This record gives sequence, structure tokens and C-alpha cells, in this order.
Amino acid sequence: MINQILLHPQEIEVFYILPTLRRELAIQMKNNGLKQNKIAELLNIESATVSQYINEKRGNKIELNEEIKKEIAISANKITDKLSLLRETQKLLRLSRNSGFLCKIHKQFSNVPNECNPQLIECFGDEKDANARVCY
Repeated sequence: MINQILLHPQEIEVFYILPTLRRELAIQMKNNGLKQNKIAELLNIESATVSQYINEKRGNKIELNEEIKKEIAISANKITDKLSLLRETQKLLRLSRNSGFLCKIHKQFSNVPNECNPQLIECFGDEKDANARVCY
């Protein structure tokens, strides 16, 4: 299902990957015995959204690979507050980029030029630079 519009990798993350990560985190947290209200609190979303994720009515446009699902299981246990939610979400997004999963989904849902690759468009940036950046 290729969209005729060229989407940026960040748009793929927002529209497809993030909702699926949240869905998988919600499912994993439920499997870990957490109640829907607690899951909503930890993921900083509404309880109704958790229900939609668990019932696969939301965040169901892509299927994550086993490597990412394995990391989600680990992350679900580490999320205890907003800071850990941000940290674990960024870790999972980095994994989706570095494993090539983002590229696969990008090509699936966007009109990406055939010659596109992460190095050519500087999709990941320099890791040394990334470590030196400060959020304000």
C-alpha cells in the first residue's frame, strides 16, 4: 500500500511506528497483570485508548518484527513514570531505525525513491553528535 505522497521518516514514526509501539506496550503491560487505568497512566494516554490498543482497533497498521517485540517486553517492565516512558520509547525508536525496520515501513507506506538509503539522506545522523546534543 504505497502512498503517492513522499512521507519523511519521522512521519512514518509518528503515523505508524509509535502507535504500534504503544499498542504492543499496552498489550505487554496487560499480560504482566497491570490494570487498564494503570497502563493509561504509565503510557500517558487515555484509558479508552488503551482499550482500543488492546482490542487492536488502533495501532494495527504494521506488524513489528520479533527483535522489536522482544525489546518491548523488556521496556514494558522498565516504564514506571514519564521519564522512563520517554527513555524506553526513544530506545525502541532507535532500534526501529538501526535495524532497518523504519526503512522497510517507509518504503511500504510512502513513495520513496529506489535509491534511498539511510546514509544517503543522513537519516540517523552521527552517533557522536547525537550523544553530545542537549535537550532544552
